[in-house]
Amino acid sequence: MALIHHHLAVPVAPAPPPRGHGPATAARRLTRHRPRCRSGAAAGARGWTMMAVTASSMVEPASGEETAARSAADVVRAFYDGVNRRDLAAVEPLIAEGCVYEDLVFPNPFVGRAEILGFFAGFMGSVSSDLRFVIDDISAGDDSRAVGVTWHLDWKGRPFPFSRGCSFYRLQLDEKQQQLQIVYGRDCVEPAVKPGESALLIIRAVTWIFERFPRLANML
Repeated sequence: MALIHHHLAVPVAPAPPPRGHGPATAARRLTRHRPRCRSGAAAGARGWTMMAVTASSMVEPASGEETAARSAADVVRAFYDGVNRRDLAAVEPLIAEGCVYEDLVFPNPFVGRAEILGFFAGFMGSVSSDLRFVIDDISAGDDSRAVGVTWHLDWKGRPFPFSRGCSFYRLQLDEKQQQLQIVYGRDCVEPAVKPGESALLIIRAVTWIFERFPRLANML
């Protein structure tokens, strides 16, 4: 993004039905009261089918059972997929209301869902639909809600110059929607100008200045 840029639910076993009210009891009742048929085997088949449907309909689903949620890595994949399809509506529910998104190309982070969506709307509206993000590697690690991604940009199936990047995302469960959302993101992209060993000289020079004039560090 920097150029321009299933939690598994724990099934709850259904409570045992009260004595005399389970599916087996319902089946016995249907067997006792099954109407007599003169058409032989066909009528018998219809009777047993009705018994099975009625008995199964009496089994209530377990209360409090949760649907299996997507993993954090799945949410991040869906995020990139939505951006690639230029589908802002698909991206919106994946971002938390108070999300903070840092693209290190920009001087300040984007704060809040509305501001972040505005950024991506500008990206989607100004970049060719042939330019797409390709995930090279993704890992959730030991913390299932922290996701690291390495990626690059492709243009019509060809790697785009100076487009390799890495990103970090942290997700939280939205209690209302019962799904994971991105609450923090940071993107770092490959620089077009590669200083090489001179970068070490720059770091050494800046460190030397701070050691002799520590007050300058307060200006950072």
